[in-house]
Amino acid sequence: MNHIRQLRKDKGITQCQLSAAVGVTQATLSYWESGKVSPRLSDLHKLAKVLGCSISDLFEEEAS
Repeated sequence: MNHIRQLRKDKGITQCQLSAAVGVTQATLSYWESGKVSPRLSDLHKLAKVLGCSISDLFEEEAS
């Protein structure tokens, strides 16, 4: 699905830190990482900026 969680961990950022940087609650970020809810486009832009990646990188399949 998405790999926001892996990108966050690769950067050494906690859920709390990333959610604060993006301007959402930690619960919202958790839903995004689990794939239960998709981020809005404006939030995708913020996520990509903070994580130093492109929006498409947020949805690459994770390697097994």
